[in-house]
Amino acid sequence: MSIQQLSRSLGLRLVVVVVIGNIIGSGVYKKVAPMAAELHSSGWVLICWVLAGIITLFGALCNAEVAGLLADTGGEYVYYKKIYNRFFAFIFGWSLFTVIQTAAISALAYVFSQSLNSIIHLPPLLPSLAAFNIGQVFYPFADLNIKLTAIALIILLTWINTKGIKTGAWVSTAILLLVFGSIFIIIGFGLSSGHIDFSRIQLQPANRTPITANAVSAAMLAAFWAYQGWASVGYVGGEIKDAKRNIPRGIAIGIFTIIALYLVLNTTYLLLLPVEQLEKINASGQVAAIEVVKTFWGGNGGLFISILIMITTLGCCNATVFGSARPYYAMAQEGLFFRGAAKLNEKQAPANSLLYQCVWACLLVFSGTFDQLTDMIIFAIFIYYGATTLGVFILRKKMPDAPRPYKVWGYPVAPAIVILFCIALVFSTVFSRPREAIFGMTLMLTGVPMYWWFMKRNVQG
Repeated sequence: MSIQQLSRSLGLRLVVVVVIGNIIGSGVYKKVAPMAAELHSSGWVLICWVLAGIITLFGALCNAEVAGLLADTGGEYVYYKKIYNRFFAFIFGWSLFTVIQTAAISALAYVFSQSLNSIIHLPPLLPSLAAFNIGQVFYPFADLNIKLTAIALIILLTWINTKGIKTGAWVSTAILLLVFGSIFIIIGFGLSSGHIDFSRIQLQPANRTPITANAVSAAMLAAFWAYQGWASVGYVGGEIKDAKRNIPRGIAIGIFTIIALYLVLNTTYLLLLPVEQLEKINASGQVAAIEVVKTFWGGNGGLFISILIMITTLGCCNATVFGSARPYYAMAQEGLFFRGAAKLNEKQAPANSLLYQCVWACLLVFSGTFDQLTDMIIFAIFIYYGATTLGVFILRKKMPDAPRPYKVWGYPVAPAIVILFCIALVFSTVFSRPREAIFGMTLMLTGVPMYWWFMKRNVQG
């Protein structure tokens, strides 16, 4: 069987679009409220955004060094084969499929549907089955109207991305321009309104509750969801021109842009609403950004931000769909995934890989709520962020003389900080979110028998 190859058609500009498009999703609008509920302090909320941004930046720059050395389609799947072995690389790829990327697609589509429902009020479906549950954890028929709309979106974006990577990338570019324009409108009108109060930014908790390590950890877990997604650019490494230079540059430009944008936007939120009100918003399940914009635009502001959240999650979901299917394509070419995923269609898109991803992401929509899905994703992804960062040390020993278009700043301190933080976050999540950690780990570990099954099938021919 001849091996089909993806074409290199993405330049630096589209690499930056992929990085930013995979990051900006629902978190920038929703996560300030749960962070306020954990910390009770606007100043500490901003500190956690900055800390999460710094850790993300360090991790991204470590990833950029590895990508500059080993860039190819599949991202970390390719890197881990060189750093560790095929088994660990497969477990990573299987984790992407079972939880990390597919759950991200599901969560983003779910938030899109919630926003659509807030505008047009989707009719309820099978309300009599809403209380049906599996182990009092999963309620598959709760909010069925929202879930089915999310599934329809996933199917639509999958179909769009079977038309080729440039089609998917241009869709992301157009959506991203709309998102940036709208966010700057919020910042401009918010900061120029008469409702801002600089005294609201305080380190002292509103209820005098002391700041604890667990509270900071939980708040950063929320912030990391908003920063999650930048590594997806590595998955399309085989379709990027001069990938070993453009991937590191694209990651650095994208992350710096996002950190600055998030800090300004969240400062705007906290100047317009007191922490106590953000805590109430979190308890009621409302979206913080909607309530913020209502302070200076009233009901029309709620409509504007609901549409913006729809557009943003649509863009992020599209970017995640088109990038995430590439590792499964790379695995299938080596016989470590379902064979059909190794085929490209006439548009040079991995259509079958996109289809497998679509089916599982649709099933995950039924598994839980937005917050359950995002906590599960962050727990899983930080295991691998740590593994990639450790790879910086390993590759400098294994391949000391190999040309590196980029070397991580602050070596060895910055990579060491990332590794220690990843270990701490994983253990913290096990204790603070045991249900999500157990479910995520269970899905990841299903890769162990699947690896042996794929290997056995390859031997048998």
